[in-house]
Amino acid sequence: MRKIPAELAERYEAEGWWTADTLGDLLARGLAAAPDAAFRVHSAVRPWSGTFRDVEHRARRLAAGLRERGVGPGDVVAFQLPNWVEAAGTFWASSLLGAIVVPIVHFYGPKEVGYILGATRPRVFVTAERFGRLEFDPELCADVPIVGVVGRDFDDLLAGEPMPGVVPADPAGPALIAFTSGTTRDPKGVVHSHRSLGFETRQLAARYPPDRGKQLTSAPVGHFIGMVNAFLIPVLDGTPVNLADVWDPELVLRLIASDGLSVGGGVPYYLTSLLDHPGFTPAHLSGMKYAGLGGSAVPDAVTTRLAGLGITVFRAYGSTEHPSITASVHDAPEHKRLYTDGNACPGVEIRLAPDGEILSRGPDLCVGYTDDELTASVFDDEGWYHTGDVGELDEDGYLTITDRKADFIIRGGENISACEVEEILLGLPGVAEAAVVAAPDERLGEHAAAVLRLKPGHTLPGLDELRAHLGRAGLARQKWPEELHEVEDFPRTASGKVQKYRLRQDIAASAARE
Repeated sequence: MRKIPAELAERYEAEGWWTADTLGDLLARGLAAAPDAAFRVHSAVRPWSGTFRDVEHRARRLAAGLRERGVGPGDVVAFQLPNWVEAAGTFWASSLLGAIVVPIVHFYGPKEVGYILGATRPRVFVTAERFGRLEFDPELCADVPIVGVVGRDFDDLLAGEPMPGVVPADPAGPALIAFTSGTTRDPKGVVHSHRSLGFETRQLAARYPPDRGKQLTSAPVGHFIGMVNAFLIPVLDGTPVNLADVWDPELVLRLIASDGLSVGGGVPYYLTSLLDHPGFTPAHLSGMKYAGLGGSAVPDAVTTRLAGLGITVFRAYGSTEHPSITASVHDAPEHKRLYTDGNACPGVEIRLAPDGEILSRGPDLCVGYTDDELTASVFDDEGWYHTGDVGELDEDGYLTITDRKADFIIRGGENISACEVEEILLGLPGVAEAAVVAAPDERLGEHAAAVLRLKPGHTLPGLDELRAHLGRAGLARQKWPEELHEVEDFPRTASGKVQKYRLRQDIAASAARE
């Protein structure tokens, strides 16, 4: 784990940002305070409806069953489940036991799951027998002592009587290992302590608008932000949990109309896919009062479109490593909310390196990676996290992300910002999403390639039309894409972020075949 400077730890404790609570303590208090809060799973294959009391009872029976099998503080419990009630039961049970939780995105395949299980060596693995691309493979978890499969033998792990209380654990110790895929090929295991995750839950809950309504969580609970929004913040607030196990715009629009649910944001795709759906009507805006956007690049074209519909937009910037670096509150000045990624969150410090790279540190910063070399490469001795993102700070301390270092296209020695080109491409009629990546070029090393997802009923523009649009926008010619591709949808991370490394791989492989 990374070394946390003593003066930082002392400050975080003195300010009350770090407490002696474990996740189990936080959950036990919240569940006791709101036992009758509703808990619903909206699913075509495994729907469920009950209360916090019902889910807690099953979670405590699971905790008792695992404790009888020798599982306790410091042991690793991994689960790969869709947004089902069993995922909540497993997460809550593990936290009450003081175990280290490893949520795994449900659509990860054998390669990713095998890597994660090998890296964490869990005592327990809970998964589903079958869901979408997920299919239980006993060989993957042959070395795991305790395995439970929902739809087959998961209930065998439950004891007859629930476990009372909370098993004590070290608040500074690991509570969760979240694996994130992005620009790297193998998932990165990000380790959070009870202190960092507890602080993140409290500050994120405090930042949400009080009248945000009954939130629907469709982001996978195997992903960090989906897990926090589904299993921690509602318990802290005593608000209902509503889960959906797939992102289906038609289903979401129906739930807004029938159940009065709300969608509070996420990556821009979640909001734009609703607006672009043929079933969308102005009446659905009642469930889209706020749009907290983050998790990927947030184009100005999206924020202005949402604001034009009367939606209060605010942006945030963070990562699995440092979940809440900057954010705008919902009542900040509109130009700050729409066009910047916010200012530093409580307790967070940010600064820019000479090359514009964003460095951050704060109470919610993770304690390191499962890979010690990776930890050493991105955390320095003063506690700063080197994000790999590039940004600008305005005179009021508001940050704007301009690019990822890995997303620069170096054409003949000149850097091209992918974000700059993408922003202009979104102004083309019919373009729903745009990604610009590096493509191999025998003469220049690299050139820009544009990949577009179109709105229904639109056709791919020609390269000449695209270049004419960029020319009218005043973009320098050397930044114009030199090839154009269309996709029905982009390869994405669990949070919905476009996986640009996969686009680069596909384009390079296609070029090699020609």
